[in-house]
Amino acid sequence: MNLDEMLVILKDIYENRMPFNRLLDIRIERLTAAEVVVRIDMREALVGNFIRNILHGGVISAVLDLTGGIIASVELLKQLEGKDEEETARRMARIGTIDLRIDYLRAGKGEYFLASGSILRQGNKVAVIRTQLMNERQTLIAAGTGTYLVG
Repeated sequence: MNLDEMLVILKDIYENRMPFNRLLDIRIERLTAAEVVVRIDMREALVGNFIRNILHGGVISAVLDLTGGIIASVELLKQLEGKDEEETARRMARIGTIDLRIDYLRAGKGEYFLASGSILRQGNKVAVIRTQLMNERQTLIAAGTGTYLVG
């Protein structure tokens, strides 16, 4: 199975097979070997402060965490391309968050939000990923740094 085929499966897993991601109604806007962009639309169920009508901090954290997890998954799939499918599935099943830090920079105001990120360091066992969440006006709402088990 080539990388593009594996990315289609990865998108399905994160959007459709993870119940919490379905609850948040996340959508993966772009998923390539070079770029991951996750979208979440603002709706009443995601409001944390009803007076200010802003996105809940836990939703922000969850979206940045899952974005980091997707990026870690893509990097691992790139390393495993051409390997045995059973080994790939075994390694992918181990991916998990070890540590996560979120910096809330502005109130979560917006119609929708886009999360993206990049690898700071990729090792055999651990990946460190920087993520960011912006609203539709390109205002930076939050930034995160996550450490993910990949080995």
